[in-house]
Amino acid sequence: MGLVTLADCRWCAPARPDEIDLGIRIFAGQVSDAYFARRSFVRGYAVVVWRGRHVVEPMDLTIDEASRFHCETLIVARAIRDCFRPPKMNYLTMGNIEPHLHTHVTARYPGDPGDGGPLPAGEPPLLDETRFRRDAAAVRALL
Repeated sequence: MGLVTLADCRWCAPARPDEIDLGIRIFAGQVSDAYFARRSFVRGYAVVVWRGRHVVEPMDLTIDEASRFHCETLIVARAIRDCFRPPKMNYLTMGNIEPHLHTHVTARYPGDPGDGGPLPAGEPPLLDETRFRRDAAAVRALL
């Protein structure tokens, strides 16, 4: 885990493409972008990325920025919940691999690969492309 500067951070680039290796952008808020992930252990997983200046930790945001980021994360979570109807949602803000503020928003189901605990570490499986695009469009329609 190393320090990332503005010049090194892929999330600080001025362009905000609609599709990247991570997935498809389903939400462009005032302070964040959310990408529906093309790799996932469960159906209904997105990453909400802070769009402002380079920040690694949420505590480095102003109170107003933190409030907006959290609210936009919940907007995305609500759409995932309403689309897939999981009994639980998980939120994970780490940044160990990509040190730029972002929160993983994940639907959780009984019997999923983490059944009762955290999802496994490591790279999740690649989703079926047709289903991935259909699911991303369904969540986007709710946003």
